Amino acid sequence: MGIQETNGTSKIDPNLEDNYRNFLDSIFKKQNEDPHRYGGRQVAGQFVQELFDILFAGFFSDLNFRDQTQVEDSISRFLLDAKKKLQPYLVGTNGPEINWVLSEFKKELPLLYDLIWKDAIAAYEGDPAAESVKEVILAYSGFYAIAVHRVAHVLHRLRIPIFPRMLSEYAHEKTGIDIHPGAKIGKSFFMDHGTGIVIGGTSEIADNVKIYQGVTLGALSVSKDLASVKRHPTIEENTIIYAGATILGGDTVIGRNSIIGGNTWVTQSVPPYSVVYQKNEIRVRNSKELDNVIDFSI
Repeated sequence: MGIQETNGTSKIDPNLEDNYRNFLDSIFKKQNEDPHRYGGRQVAGQFVQELFDILFAGFFSDLNFRDQTQVEDSISRFLLDAKKKLQPYLVGTNGPEINWVLSEFKKELPLLYDLIWKDAIAAYEGDPAAESVKEVILAYSGFYAIAVHRVAHVLHRLRIPIFPRMLSEYAHEKTGIDIHPGAKIGKSFFMDHGTGIVIGGTSEIADNVKIYQGVTLGALSVSKDLASVKRHPTIEENTIIYAGATILGGDTVIGRNSIIGGNTWVTQSVPPYSVVYQKNEIRVRNSKELDNVIDFSI
């Protein structure tokens, strides 16, 4: 009932009070079911920012390294702090040991760095509007999304639970681009404009692929029993996928050097060098039809 009035005075319904106390008790108990403190999505954001401050010193931060030793010291401090951020996701799980994860992640950094710079160059070379690689790094949402994905994918392969998804969702919130950390993406990948792109977790994308806004690489079915099955398409090298195209299915392969036109719907494989497009029909009206004007009210 809520608040009851008796002789002009307010009195809290005992049932409401009990429900509220049960609510408080539920929060307390769920918190204590897992003693680890994860820190929320802001921890994922801090992880990315601290790493990119080093990898893109002078772009994403005002760091000014005087020599390689300072770079190495910064990476060592980052890894030490990363241990605190990642540890809660591994304790009490069947996941790997944290020191092994950090050692492997450190080994991956040179390739990770190389891939991210190749993505920046691909964006510059693939977009006539881009004036420099510097502009791509500082201003392009598609570049930022793939850079974060590269990091998330490494952690995903190292079998870190949950945290890679937090990284991908952090990038999703920042850019409007949703890439599952499990997606395998080759070098020199470029997402132009980017907003609304969705790339599913079992997608495989080869080298030198370019994707425009609103593209979906999705699954034909969302049944839970298909969780361990390849559900998303394979895109071979040198393919361009234009805005709004939807490509679905784990058996769907887009052959190399193909062009997938805007707003197309593809659920079966196409051979290399294909051009897939949606046919537009234009009909010229005669003068008698002009009296019947189509009026849209928005």
